Amino acid sequence: MDTADAAGAGSALKLFELENGIAPLNQCDEEIYCFDEGFQRQQVDQAPWKGNVRHFRKVEVSSVALVKMVMHARSGGDIEVMGLMLGKIVGTTMVVLDAFALPVEGSETRVNAQSESYEYMAQYLEQNQASGQKEPVIGWYHSHPGYGCWLSGIDVATQMLNQQFQEPFLAVVIDPKRTMSAGKVDLGAFRTFPEDYQAGGSSGEGGVDGDGFQGVPLNKIEDFGVHSDKYYPLEVSYFKSTLDQKLMERLWRKHWVNTLSQSPLITNSEFTTQKINEVAEKINMCAREGRKGISFSQVLRESDAVAEEVAQGHASHALKKKLFGGM
Repeated sequence: MDTADAAGAGSALKLFELENGIAPLNQCDEEIYCFDEGFQRQQVDQAPWKGNVRHFRKVEVSSVALVKMVMHARSGGDIEVMGLMLGKIVGTTMVVLDAFALPVEGSETRVNAQSESYEYMAQYLEQNQASGQKEPVIGWYHSHPGYGCWLSGIDVATQMLNQQFQEPFLAVVIDPKRTMSAGKVDLGAFRTFPEDYQAGGSSGEGGVDGDGFQGVPLNKIEDFGVHSDKYYPLEVSYFKSTLDQKLMERLWRKHWVNTLSQSPLITNSEFTTQKINEVAEKINMCAREGRKGISFSQVLRESDAVAEEVAQGHASHALKKKLFGGM
């Protein structure tokens, strides 16, 4: 990579960190990377999440893990992909320190994780531990290309099973198309409630906010609404450290041309058109039949989000042209 390319990659990386609010850690905070097996075992033995179904409230994701998950999600195109996350727990916070892809593909609202995939997971983790990696698997991630960050019925069942046998465990969903369209990572982190727990989703306790808004395509709304009270979202933040910097630079220089160097106005033009058509169809449905699960206020919020993404795309395009135009 020549000097101009290196400078461009560095600028793109800084832009990515700025847009996603990746906060640098000070030297004291970098203790987050230290793994105390005894302390972790103690927390697992105490299992406070059994007494409080909403025990975990926050998720902190390292910049390296974030970039790995986003690039994997984007590589799948319209196909769902899946991976696992490594990390630890600190009180009510789940910390994601690393992530790795799995040879798993899916479609629509389910991911096809069959026996060979579980064999791969077991072998990977065994080799990981043999190489000195102490952090255990703390959750799984998969992509929802173009239909938002939420859990489908099969996702809920998968996460419930994981929480039953692999606690503590987290579910993360990434929408690679909305990530490109919005100019920042579209990511959600979730935990499911026990099967017999009544969440009361209408009050906003479940997987969506109080009025049930998300810009979900029409063919996904039913599945989205039926299961939204079976899980809850966690607050997500991102961090980076001096320990990450070299690895981040190597990752970014390898892949930056396929990420932020592209214009979302061009790359996501088909997806943006699809969303505009969805908004128009929902408005027609509200006017004709008052379709259950769709309100004018929700559709207006969705149309505002589309307009904001297009405006951000223009701003991003202008900024990148200024940054990279002379290279």
